[in-house]
Amino acid sequence: MKDQLFAIIDVETTGGGINGNRLTEICIVLLCGSNVLDKFTSLINPEKEIPRHITALTGIDNSMVADAPKFFEVAKKVEEFTRDAIFVAHNVNFDYNVLRNEFRELGFEYNRRKLCTVRLSRKLIPGLFSYSLGRLCDSINIPISNRHRAEGDTDATVILFQRLLSLDEDYKVINSFLHARSRQATLPPHIEAEQIHSLPESPGIYLFKDRQHKVIYAGKAIDIKKRVVSHFYDRMSKEYQLGQETYHIDHETTGSELVALLLEAECIRKYYPRFNRAQKRPGPVYQIVSYTNQRGILQLALERTNKLRESIGTFYNRALAQEKLEFLCREFNLCPKYCSLQSHVEECSHYEIVSCEGVCSGSEEVETYNTKVAKAIASLTKESSTYVIREKGRHFEEEAFILVKDGKYQGFGFIDTEVQVSRPEDYEPFLKRQTATYHTHKILSNYMRKQGAPKVIFFENSLDTEISRPVARAQRNAMVMAAHGTLSLF
Repeated sequence: MKDQLFAIIDVETTGGGINGNRLTEICIVLLCGSNVLDKFTSLINPEKEIPRHITALTGIDNSMVADAPKFFEVAKKVEEFTRDAIFVAHNVNFDYNVLRNEFRELGFEYNRRKLCTVRLSRKLIPGLFSYSLGRLCDSINIPISNRHRAEGDTDATVILFQRLLSLDEDYKVINSFLHARSRQATLPPHIEAEQIHSLPESPGIYLFKDRQHKVIYAGKAIDIKKRVVSHFYDRMSKEYQLGQETYHIDHETTGSELVALLLEAECIRKYYPRFNRAQKRPGPVYQIVSYTNQRGILQLALERTNKLRESIGTFYNRALAQEKLEFLCREFNLCPKYCSLQSHVEECSHYEIVSCEGVCSGSEEVETYNTKVAKAIASLTKESSTYVIREKGRHFEEEAFILVKDGKYQGFGFIDTEVQVSRPEDYEPFLKRQTATYHTHKILSNYMRKQGAPKVIFFENSLDTEISRPVARAQRNAMVMAAHGTLSLF
């Protein structure tokens, strides 16, 4: 190992995400052991405009690179210079991936073993406030000049790497980082491998946090460890940036994927993490609403909205909502015109529904018709059932449960399998209350459509009695409700 070649590298780029970066400058210092053998440095014409904020940072502008070689002109030199060498850089994944993408643009695969001086420094010089190159060099008295230029940063990284080699004379740490099964080379610079090793291989949620322990991403997984590691193998710009800003990883096991989904939705609502895109805003829904028209007729209508408000029923696509309106129309002998199933007609003439008893033609009293509409609305409201979903717990002697009362999500909890429960109230002492939202509503609706009754205990709704008991009718009504996505949020 004393004769091992190391290529210490720093690159400057145009910015614009890891996949859109083009080189503007490169410097490579070749070491044999800790001895400097050679150096290569060059500006590179990126073949695209350099943004002003990049010029402000590096000092490299478009005029400086106009006559510089393009990457294909120096690619052979870079390949030969780093051949048989271990690729070393401060935050190595950035430099390595940018350079590899440049080779891919030319149709070549560039593969080298790599070492990260950020991760090595955290291991061999623990306890520092910051491991950015500038602050690290200040902390251990390494001179650094011409900052944010490839040669200046490379020269400082060479001295840093020589210092690290002196602290690891038997190459024990370096060899562990280079081991084929080691995740050290793929992990982001600020995450200790021990954090990954300690993650469970079971369902739950995980939280990526920044230096100040602020949640920047929340996710759910069937296998927490596997899912977390997959973020670091993803070469998308967003995933790379997420890794660069992650300093801490927290997790919570749930035993159940359904509970993990609900808890993830709660974390996104609570923390509004910067890197989460989904579930930050409610999507469009279709709601059945009622109003009294100019004739005094109680009319049903369908509204598409992004804001959930009190309604007769909420649905996630128009077809389900219209199907429910047609069902009410037939079941209670309502008028298609006044159920918004027909428009611009004096009297209803629906191609299929012929149950209207004449309110549109004046042959049925408005008061009589309104009584039927009120009964239809009441029937839909009754479909907001009380039920408990039972799922796998976090260990063998426990079950997870999700409680829904009168159609409104209450939260989840865990209960020992030996505990006897027969009423919704029995679950209350074990309940972790959560906020019912558009997303929890949708999660539960989708689950009920897919899973059905086997894992669900339904209870008869009653505001006047203390005891609620499982009954077949409540199951049947609730399954109709679930199939149409009419869980209540109110």
